[in-house]
Amino acid sequence: MSQAVLKSAAAADERLARRSPLRRLAGRPEFGALLGAAVLFAFFSVVADAFLRASSFSTVLYAASTFGIMAVSVALLMIGGEFDLSAGVMVTTGALVAALVSYQLTLNVWVGVVISLVVTLGLGLLNGLLYVRTGLPSFIVTLGTFLMLAGANLGVTKLVTGNVASDSIRDMDGFDAARAVFAADLDVGGVRVNVTVLWWLLFVAVATWILLRTRTGNWIFACGGAPGSARAVGVPVARVKVGLFMGVAFTAWFSGMHLLFAYSSVQSGEGVGNEFYYIICAVIGGCLLTGGYGSAIGAAIGAFIFGMTSKGIVYAEWNPDWFKFFLGAMLLLATVVNLVVRRRAEPSR
Repeated sequence: MSQAVLKSAAAADERLARRSPLRRLAGRPEFGALLGAAVLFAFFSVVADAFLRASSFSTVLYAASTFGIMAVSVALLMIGGEFDLSAGVMVTTGALVAALVSYQLTLNVWVGVVISLVVTLGLGLLNGLLYVRTGLPSFIVTLGTFLMLAGANLGVTKLVTGNVASDSIRDMDGFDAARAVFAADLDVGGVRVNVTVLWWLLFVAVATWILLRTRTGNWIFACGGAPGSARAVGVPVARVKVGLFMGVAFTAWFSGMHLLFAYSSVQSGEGVGNEFYYIICAVIGGCLLTGGYGSAIGAAIGAFIFGMTSKGIVYAEWNPDWFKFFLGAMLLLATVVNLVVRRRAEPSR
């Protein structure tokens, strides 16, 4: 076939047209967030002298990782078309279960860790089944779970300990080993880096592989983009969405274990409101609120932007009361940029 015929065919069918690497990159969900992260990094590098220090950057990465681990699973759930407003308090629930069980029953802390995993996965399963069985919006289902968990965290903790926080488990068997897994500080080139940063990168890599290289990833996009059509071609929509809710529960358990073993005790009121930060990280990273579009890498970049904003304000010696203002501005700006980039990329597909 001649070159002229190929060009004519490409012109007739845009799927045959070649796209430059830059244009392909611009079509990725995380492209807008990547641009925003680069601009924000340059901005704080100029206005905050301490921002570029290795120790400061390590702190930024730690802040990003603590929210980024949850943002990854929340992003997958959003790509699947759903929300989980109980994610923030579920982190605290997981930590409290492990702490209370271990301390009150004088067990090795690893027993409490395993029991906590079972409980949090059960909560994720409950959220998923309630959504699937009732047909109610996931917003309503998980809002109810959020309120119940927030009340139970406080009520059960006060009933068992007589206080609003769990007792310290620092001196209990297994604590040091568990801390090494969930909350250890590592020495990387003379700089202290928390192990959560490595776990965060691992979770992002696994989630990206699932989305882009497996049949399950195709199902997730299909469930969020057109659930009716996906169901019609044999995609197990209900099973996929239940699995996504349980994925959020798993990362909530992991984050709860970090919280517990980083501080040895847990305040029962923690976690309220964090679910919105997880969603913000995912949206800044390119996830659509309507589902069917986004990436785990984008959520990671969104979490990195969150970390830079929260710590950059401190390093610039600005009033931290402005943090939420800057975060809201970043959310609006990133959403607009993502929308513009996506609209410009779509005609080239």
